[in-house]
Amino acid sequence: MGKGRSTRRTLDSHTVKSINKAIRAGDCVLMRPSDTNKPSYVARVEKIESDSRGANVRVHVRWYYRPEESIGGRRQFHGSKEVFLSDHHDIQSADTIEGKCTVHSFKSYTKLDAVGNDDFFCRFEYNSSTGAFNPDRVAVYCKCEMPYNPDDLMVQCEDCNDWFHPTCIDLSIEEAKKLEHFFCENCSSGERKKLNNSHAASRHSEAKVDGKRRRR
Repeated sequence: MGKGRSTRRTLDSHTVKSINKAIRAGDCVLMRPSDTNKPSYVARVEKIESDSRGANVRVHVRWYYRPEESIGGRRQFHGSKEVFLSDHHDIQSADTIEGKCTVHSFKSYTKLDAVGNDDFFCRFEYNSSTGAFNPDRVAVYCKCEMPYNPDDLMVQCEDCNDWFHPTCIDLSIEEAKKLEHFFCENCSSGERKKLNNSHAASRHSEAKVDGKRRRR
């Protein structure tokens, strides 16, 4: 008589010996890619299971995609630490986990005092089959009408409260950092921009996250 199918059991947690850290469902992890020239994959653990003896531990994961892994590719407004929560589910050996990481909400990420190697942010869900994003509209800023990239410096008009990339208003990064007051071309009624040393936007500013005026 043949052997019956081995019973799998769900684990509350599992300690990955190579990193000496416990993982649980809901944790975000870095996983070893098959191509060593690529960066670690980012995934969210959905379930952990083992065989009846507690061995052969596998993790059910939901993958995060980097912008360059999406159908449309990386665009100007994508941050260097941005990832998309995809609908791509998989089962992997727990031995492929290289570390734990944190995937922040977009708003939480912009408030970080310092961004570590294991910090990422997500503002979109991604359909890996169609290339569609949810939400499909986000706030846009500046004359170029681009979504906010938290890696880029922006300056705020004191009148309309919109945010602008220095290059879009003919300023260098150094000039923008020295500003104390700034009025955009529309708000200065056609007069020359007022450069009397101003407040330059910091990447931590909550206004850039909440002060949405237009949507695309």
